[in-house]
Amino acid sequence: MNFFEIIRFALRGVAVNKLRSGLTMLGILIGVAAVILLVAVGNGSAKAVADRISALGTNTLTVMSANGGSAGARGLTLADADALTDPVLAPDVKSVSPVVATSTTMVYGGTSHTVNNFVGTTPSYFTASNTPVATGSAFGADDNTEGRRVVVIGQTVAEDLFPGVDPVGQQITAGGALFTVIGVLAEKSESTGASDPNDIAIAPIVAVRQVLTGYGAVNSILVEAADSKMVSTVESEVGVILDERVPTGSGGTAGYRIRSASQLLQTQTATADTFTTLLGAVAAISLLVGGIGITNIMLVTVTERTREIGIRKALGAQRRTIMTQFLIEATLLSFLGGGLGVAAALIGARFSIAGVTPVVVPGSVVLALGVSVVIGLFFGSLPAARAARLRPIDALRYE
Repeated sequence: MNFFEIIRFALRGVAVNKLRSGLTMLGILIGVAAVILLVAVGNGSAKAVADRISALGTNTLTVMSANGGSAGARGLTLADADALTDPVLAPDVKSVSPVVATSTTMVYGGTSHTVNNFVGTTPSYFTASNTPVATGSAFGADDNTEGRRVVVIGQTVAEDLFPGVDPVGQQITAGGALFTVIGVLAEKSESTGASDPNDIAIAPIVAVRQVLTGYGAVNSILVEAADSKMVSTVESEVGVILDERVPTGSGGTAGYRIRSASQLLQTQTATADTFTTLLGAVAAISLLVGGIGITNIMLVTVTERTREIGIRKALGAQRRTIMTQFLIEATLLSFLGGGLGVAAALIGARFSIAGVTPVVVPGSVVLALGVSVVIGLFFGSLPAARAARLRPIDALRYE
């Protein structure tokens, strides 16, 4: 019996009991689809966060106080930010943007909107933080120096306060003071687990401190390096300046922390890889269950076809032929189930899952399909070996 005849017998064996074969393939289908989709969700979540971090720019540093707001701690000041612009001590610093942030309710006419991220900063913030203005304009250095009450709002704020109205030129009330809207920020993509990046308002830091936050410490200082390759150098320069200005914390630790977008991206990537691996491992358990189902079904099949096996052996079928046939049947069930699982996963990936847009990696598709075939071979080997070991005389006597 040649190989093509063995395949024909295997196909006939699979088609004999369509319901049983279909349920067996369903187990593999669910396993393969789960592996691909869960890995895709992990990748999609990682991509969303990475996009948010990359949007900050890979040439920026964020300096924050390390005291966590503890009593008696000085925190960072505007004078600290001004010191970082020293062309002698920090020649590789392109811009420095002190940042204060608070939440406030903005009112226009009879409509109000609570902005959780009302930012006071300097004009350089827009470029350093990769926050472009879509309509209108950003405020300038004179606006900040003179404390003009002008504000640039995000898309969410614009949609809530000014439905059907051009926000630019309109006046709103924030903290009991009038601010004039001079621009609307370009829309930023959202990511799961983070606040709405478009629910933001940015105004001159002098005006924000006068009206909303007072004259205490700043929340952070955004430092932009002249080149992305100089980030490490700029970090050293900033450290030298702040070591002389910011008091050390308890235990002699530095009174400030420096974070770079590239460091955050590396940390996030490592975390995302672990998360995706765990998701894939959990989903792989269902593939294992599907493989056990193949073993169970094929053992039942061997038992039901014992007499057929005896007749074929009596007619001269070799042990190798019998074993190959049942291996092909098991692998065929696994392969067909895997193929349908890939199709189901690709369809499912077109929809948002738990707020995340799945990102299917071709490697995960190939791996899942390959594993399904290996599972068919591995879990089908026991029933196939059992069928091949049957003695013709015993098989012919079986009822």
